[in-house]
Amino acid sequence: MESQSTGTSHAKVILIGDHSVVYGQPAIAVPLPDLAMTAKLMARQAGQMVITPNYQGPMDEMGEVYEGIRQLITRLLRHFDATNMPFLLAITSTIPQERGMGSSAASAIAIIRAFFNYFDAPLSQTELQQWANIEEAVTHGSPSGLDAATCASDVPVWFIKKETTQTLEMTLEGYLIIADTGVRGQTGLAVSVVREQFDANPTQTNGHISALGKIAENIRDGLKQGDTTAIGQSMTEAHQHLQELGVSHPSLDRLVTAANQAGALGAKLTGGGVGGAMLALANTKEHADNVIHALEQAGAQEVWVQHYTRR
Repeated sequence: MESQSTGTSHAKVILIGDHSVVYGQPAIAVPLPDLAMTAKLMARQAGQMVITPNYQGPMDEMGEVYEGIRQLITRLLRHFDATNMPFLLAITSTIPQERGMGSSAASAIAIIRAFFNYFDAPLSQTELQQWANIEEAVTHGSPSGLDAATCASDVPVWFIKKETTQTLEMTLEGYLIIADTGVRGQTGLAVSVVREQFDANPTQTNGHISALGKIAENIRDGLKQGDTTAIGQSMTEAHQHLQELGVSHPSLDRLVTAANQAGALGAKLTGGGVGGAMLALANTKEHADNVIHALEQAGAQEVWVQHYTRR
């Protein structure tokens, strides 16, 4: 047993598969290692204390928003036969919350790694995902496992609902820019919109869903080959299909247009849509800076950048 230990993880974002994944098409999530989460577990004389960016105090007084974390920690203590062990768990993060970047899954991954390191215990990838599901099930109800898998991975994850979750080869060199519209995303509403589209125009709607599945395959190939131009074109094409499905928003379209006009290789919404965030791809820092400036001028509330280097 160590006197202190550290566990780390990072954010993720959905690159392709928004909404189409619900209907059996593949999705690709990519890691955002520059947006990091760290959990440090330290021994203390008495009490079980937790420090997060928004809460500092005893574990048993954590609010409802932290119930998933509290239950995860409780189960971990029980697993290591250390239910009454005094500790200080300090969590630091640069991951924005409620932006579809997997902050809750990243928290779980970092905490699990910190506990297993503290007790000097081996931890397989399968076990890590099983433990993370404890927190995710409380926080999200029926988690797909995609967030946890990507927040624990250094490479993209290919996901097909109830079928497969596997890592992908990536040789990408470029900059992925994430911009927040400032309009709160409405995933539940967006899912309902697509379902209504299926009821009203099943053939046309299924065509968009199938096209998004094909685009996911194209992006998978682009990631493997490091073809930023093909990935960017696929992103813009995907956004057009998502617009037709009714899940975009004027604020998203404005940012996508601004990014493309500023020289982005491509741009699209990410996540549920009807507000929320969008993505743009640039192949050099100069191009990325131009895109970021254009997004800020077009009303982006916050902008984050992930630089990928060829492995």
